[in-house]
Amino acid sequence: MMDARTATLERETRETRIRVELNIDGAGVFDIETGIPFMNHMLELFGRHSGLDLTLKATGDIEVDYHHEVEDIGLVLGEALDKALGDRAGIRRYGDALLPMDDALSRVAVDLGGRPFLVYHMANRTKKIRDFNLCLIEEFFRAFTIQGRMNLHIEQLYGKEPHHAYESVFKGVARALRAACEPDPRYGGEIPSSKGRI
Repeated sequence: MMDARTATLERETRETRIRVELNIDGAGVFDIETGIPFMNHMLELFGRHSGLDLTLKATGDIEVDYHHEVEDIGLVLGEALDKALGDRAGIRRYGDALLPMDDALSRVAVDLGGRPFLVYHMANRTKKIRDFNLCLIEEFFRAFTIQGRMNLHIEQLYGKEPHHAYESVFKGVARALRAACEPDPRYGGEIPSSKGRI
C-alpha cells in the first residue's frame, strides 16, 4: 500500500502567484481558476482525465501578457507532481495515449524516469484562440516537464479545428500520466529502474 501521494505548493513572484493542491490517487475532481479562460478549460480537462484531484489558483500580470502566468503554472504543477510522486517507487513509470477529439488526433508518451526532456510537435498551426497565443502551451509543457522530471513526447498528428487539437493534447497528456503514475504490483514497491533510483 502506497503512502498518500499528495502535494501542496505555492509560488509567489513579482509577476505571479500560484497555488496548487494535488492528489495523485484522486478521482479527477478539479477546481481551477487562472483568470485565463482557455487555460482554465485545458487544466480542467487535464484534471478530469488524469484522475488527479487538482486545485489550482493563479493570478498574474495578465494585463501585460499571459506568458508569465502560463509558464509559472507549468512550473508549480510539475513541482507538485514531482513532490507527490516521492521516490517513485512501485509506479509503472511509463504511459502513453492515442487520443482522438473529433477531427483531431494526438499521440503522447511519458517516462517518469527523472530526466526532463520535451518533444513537442503540433500539426495544427493556428496561432491564437481568441486572445490566447497558442505558442504558450509549449512553454507550459516545457516548464511542467522540467519541474516534473519527466520525459514527455507530444505529437498532435492532425486536426483542422484548433480547440479540438489542443484539447486532444491535454487529454492525451492526462491519460498518459494516469497510466505512468499507477502502482505496478510487479515491482513490489521497488524503484522502476535498473539503476536502483530515479
